[in-house]
Amino acid sequence: MSTIFTQIVPISEPEAIPLALSMLERNDLIVFPTETLYGLAGRINDISLQKIYAAKQRPEEKAIPVLIGDLRQLDLLTAEIKPGVIALISTFWPGPLTLVLPKIEGLPHSLTPYPGLAIRMPDHPFALQFLRQSGPLAVTSANTSGGLNPTTAADVYAQLNGRVALILDGGVHPGGQASTVIDCQGDSPVLLREGPIRFEWIQNIWRSI
Repeated sequence: MSTIFTQIVPISEPEAIPLALSMLERNDLIVFPTETLYGLAGRINDISLQKIYAAKQRPEEKAIPVLIGDLRQLDLLTAEIKPGVIALISTFWPGPLTLVLPKIEGLPHSLTPYPGLAIRMPDHPFALQFLRQSGPLAVTSANTSGGLNPTTAADVYAQLNGRVALILDGGVHPGGQASTVIDCQGDSPVLLREGPIRFEWIQNIWRSI
């Protein structure tokens, strides 16, 4: 992929969000902090998604999750929300819980080739503010495939310099553990990845409906 100039801007700067939004509109990639990991983000279209795969050197059969900043944005991504899912959302969102839900028609195949789409609402004030303005974004960890998860903007820069247009610096990363991932497409929740939220808690909430 061609090398591009990579800027680093603190999230405290007034121009941070407007600059990031303008870059996203050009289908450039950006990086911003969440409570779990720094996230590599792009618009949900084939141009931006292919840039994400190229930047990460990620196999294209691996789906890319979506982050949202408002529950109303779910309508743009999924058409079916079961009572158990509503209960999990009410209990654990915003937070380190990714839910795989049936995707709506019309989303790019390069976002996910599967019937389900991984969706999360992060528990990070800046990320939520940004996502409420940007709308849903395709977001994955801000590292190259197999690389270490970055804990600072400098760590991100070391791996993705020349591959992303902007890194929004949120300081030293407070979390470091990827979210729990639960498949909610069936009658019962299925654990796909362990994380901060224990599967036992998920099952208890689901059974209480």
